[in-house]
Amino acid sequence: MSTTPTASRERPSFSIPSIVAIVATLLIFFTEGYDVLLAIVAIVAGVIGGLLALAPGIRGGITSILSVILALLAIVVSLFQVVL
Repeated sequence: MSTTPTASRERPSFSIPSIVAIVATLLIFFTEGYDVLLAIVAIVAGVIGGLLALAPGIRGGITSILSVILALLAIVVSLFQVVL
């Protein structure tokens, strides 16, 4: 009787930068005064998370891209608030 080893695959997990990016993006809309700083953190972490998501065992590419888009939108809204 022969036993064949079973390949156990780990489930792909979200990368830390993608989680940081989405948390920073959500904080943008719930805090005042730190909009631009949080947007910069979200953009940088989102880009890093998007690059890490290219690896087969890492998830979070869509999350990272979404957080970058929302952070850019938050910067635009912040600039409108300053002008008006």
